[in-house]
Amino acid sequence: MGMHMNEGGDDLQEAHDINVTPFIDVMLVLLIIFMVAAPLATVDVKVDLPASTAQPTPRPDQPIYLSIKKDHSLYIGNDKVEPNLLGNTLDQQTKGDKEETIFVRGDEDVEYGQLMEVMDLLRTAGYLKIGLVGLETVGKP
Repeated sequence: MGMHMNEGGDDLQEAHDINVTPFIDVMLVLLIIFMVAAPLATVDVKVDLPASTAQPTPRPDQPIYLSIKKDHSLYIGNDKVEPNLLGNTLDQQTKGDKEETIFVRGDEDVEYGQLMEVMDLLRTAGYLKIGLVGLETVGKP
């Protein structure tokens, strides 16, 4: 009575497929982490922002001021301008220099959404250097 021993190789076949189970596990863990962390990243706190006490930067020789009045009318310098003509009017004022800083002055009663619409008009016109003008409170408590 003899015993038969398998002297050959393994009967297991090599699998040439990529095992994606660990990848899926990692992705699900990351998804859960981001689902928990995303609501914590938003800020819903109402804040009264203080006036700036930083030293004002020197003003250019001939700055271009874009003013937004309470009634949402736009002015470049002292001249009223229609929103759809803002880009062309700025091109005339800057002589086509899109690198010139446009100083935006807004009435304190202008809504944030209206200010963002004007900023979007400036970006669409190609003016990306924008300075916001506020009251200087340097040295005042």
